[in-house]
Amino acid sequence: MTTSRVPRPSPDGTRDDAANARLEQENVQLRHAVNSHATVDQAIGVLTAIHRLAPAAGFEVLREVSQHTNIKLHTVAESVISWVLGEPLPEPVGRELDAAVRRRPRQQDAPQTEAG
Repeated sequence: MTTSRVPRPSPDGTRDDAANARLEQENVQLRHAVNSHATVDQAIGVLTAIHRLAPAAGFEVLREVSQHTNIKLHTVAESVISWVLGEPLPEPVGRELDAAVRRRPRQQDAPQTEAG
């Protein structure tokens, strides 16, 4: 976001209605982005825990499922979170999720380093 898009107050110190509407719309979009990001992060955590994937691999799995099913990423993430809470996965999401997970190495397959 650039600061040049921020509307300037009118001479009387108030912003016009159009500027207020733009700021409100931007605020709604930012809230949606933050919520979507949190949902995706939670779904990555689910995949990391259940399938022993690295977090980066968890994101790639979600991305692939989204692309292969033509379902938005945050919607796929919501489905994964609902699934872990006991809801069934929609069929195309479940099928693509299984395929994408199978293509990824598990954390247990990665070389272990000793803490010391």
